[in-house]
Amino acid sequence: MADTQDKAPLVGIIMGSKSDLPTMEGCTAELEALGVPYELVIASAHRNPDKVHEWAGTAADRGIKVIVAAAGKAAHLGGVVAAFTPLPVIGVPMKTSDLGGLDSLLSMVQMPSGVPVACVAINGAKNAAIYATQVLGATMPEYRETIAKMKQEMAEA
Repeated sequence: MADTQDKAPLVGIIMGSKSDLPTMEGCTAELEALGVPYELVIASAHRNPDKVHEWAGTAADRGIKVIVAAAGKAAHLGGVVAAFTPLPVIGVPMKTSDLGGLDSLLSMVQMPSGVPVACVAINGAKNAAIYATQVLGATMPEYRETIAKMKQEMAEA
């Protein structure tokens, strides 16, 4: 596992509730394994809109390059974050007790034109981390090499 504690965060992770944390540990663990520094915040688009606005609106200035947003039910968090930042946003729809996460998934993928949110599978936290690393790899060769090595290891397994 790579030590990312002393590096400035490149990925911002925001989740709507503390209850999302166990699922999103798949994202943080994968980012750590890939050597990608991140920051994590819990803020609901519905309960803490000012906090979400401030965090998302300043993410690029803080050096964040890509954002992962996890939310369940109405799942507006990814779209709200995307409205306040020029950075790419990856949504992680959370599985819900009401509709099994389909509600979260549909809320994320049905964004209006001009406010895109990429979306992984329901509870797809690990893939969100991999995709965020691929986004970083578009301009940062060290992360492109990390992903290439990971894919090679998968092919040889």
